[in-house]
Order: sequence, then C-alpha cells, then structure tokens
Amino acid sequence: MNLYHLRYFVTLAHLEHYTKAAEILAITQPSLSHAIASLEKELGIKLFEKDGRNVVLTKCGQAFLKDVEQSLDMLDSSINRIRMTASGEGRIDIAMLRTLDVVVPNFVKNFLNSKPHKNINFYFHTSTELTPDIIQGLKDRKYDVAFCSKMENEPLIDFVPITRQELVLIVPKGHPLENRDSIDLKETLSYPQIVFSKQSGLRPIIDKLFEKCGGQPKIEYSLEEDQAVAGLVSAGFGIAVIPKMQVLNYMPVKIIKIEKPTWERIFYMASLKNVYQAPVINEFKNFVIENVDV
Repeated sequence: MNLYHLRYFVTLAHLEHYTKAAEILAITQPSLSHAIASLEKELGIKLFEKDGRNVVLTKCGQAFLKDVEQSLDMLDSSINRIRMTASGEGRIDIAMLRTLDVVVPNFVKNFLNSKPHKNINFYFHTSTELTPDIIQGLKDRKYDVAFCSKMENEPLIDFVPITRQELVLIVPKGHPLENRDSIDLKETLSYPQIVFSKQSGLRPIIDKLFEKCGGQPKIEYSLEEDQAVAGLVSAGFGIAVIPKMQVLNYMPVKIIKIEKPTWERIFYMASLKNVYQAPVINEFKNFVIENVDV
C-alpha cells in the first residue's frame, strides 16, 4: 500500500473537494483521482461518494480515516524521534552501581551542559543489581551504557576505566577499633565481619586482601549491596571492608584507612562491542573517556 496514497486520502477526506486537495498536495487532480481509485481498488471498497461538487466519506471511509490518521501519527512521531537521534539527540539508558551515585551523575550533568541546545534524555537504572546482572542487561539491550566493575571472560563487552575508589574499614561507634585512623587488615581478623556475597564483584577482591594477611575473617553476615553492609555495621553487627563512599559520612560508623595491604577498586564504563549505537550515545561515551580521572 502506497504511503503517499494514504496521505492523499486523509487530505481529501478533510477538504472533501478534489481540486482543493490537489492544490494543497501540489499534484494534479487526475493524479489524485488515480491515487484514490487505486487505493479503493486495493481495499475492495468505496471510500468516497459524490455530494454535489464535493465528495464525502462513505461509512467504511470514515472508519478507515480514523485508523489511517492514528497510524500516520505514530509513523510521523517515530520518524521524528529517529531524525532527532540521527542529529545527536534522543534517549540514553544508563545502568550503574549505587556506589557510583555521585560520579556518574556528574558525567551526565557536565555532558548535558556541553549540549545546551540538544534534546537529550537520560534514564538511570540504579536498582540493587550487581555487575553480572548489569552486564547481562547490556547484552539484552536494556541499557546503552553501564558503569560497574570489570568482569573477566566477557569478549562482547568493552570496558574503559573511568574512576578509582578506595577500600576502607568501617566499624560501629563504640567498637574497640573506633580510635584508630589507619589499620593493617591482619588486626581485624579476630572481629566478626560483614562481607559481600559471592555474587558481588567486590567479594574476590576483598578475599584476596585477606589472603595477603594470612587469614580470612570470621563472617557474621553476607550481603549483596554496599549500603546494606554499611547499615549492619552501623547497627553493631560487625565490621566491614567497604568502598569509601559519600553516604558513610552520614552514618554512625568510623571510617578507618587500610594501610596494609593497599588496594584501590577501579570502576569501568561498559558497552557492547561491534554494535550500532545512536550518535548521542557515542558522543556521551567519548565525553566520559575525555574526562576520566583514572
């Protein structure tokens, strides 16, 4: 079915006059008559009937007009969105670990400030998902860009380091270690600890730190999320090695620097390799790469 014929049909339906409709459409009247006749032949029904010098829609034509207008509106809206995307505008879906709830929004804010006249919308996905879930979301095309830990054996994913995060020890108020400003992790082995679950990208990192100390901590609880771990520590259920994040400054815990063994956690911007992405997504990724602090 010819798309132009559908647009001709809508114009004629509203003007109810072949000559006026042909003038508006900038085509000849015979061309318009031929287009409508072709459409009626294809559909097998009459869309118009004469009313003096004018034409009016038949009952079938009235029903068809409603559906055609809705379909054309949807098509035009989609075309406009695609054109916006092609011109460097559109939507970007971002997934990120909650511990990056300051770093990533700053990237986004600065990017938007650099494009003041562009219509760009960011959608943030900051659920309790762990890095493996986020990477799967990238593969499923739920997200355009992700900010998370690096995973090994992921040949389809491009990982670009974007920031570092220090690991610290936190203890509840009143704990015997509260008066310490720095510590060797070996000194913590005798205290009950809150650890990250084995699904967390942090768990193997912290396990390796304790291996360097010659032992493993007494595990009291195992949780998936940074803030949940910090919450149990603040309630006095144990101590924990955790990323240094801003929210800790507002919790009743003491933040202690880990002197030995030293470690920094690196976070990455992740995206699918060798797939087409809209210009605005590529512009954002390039902006992040140009402004990383690693």
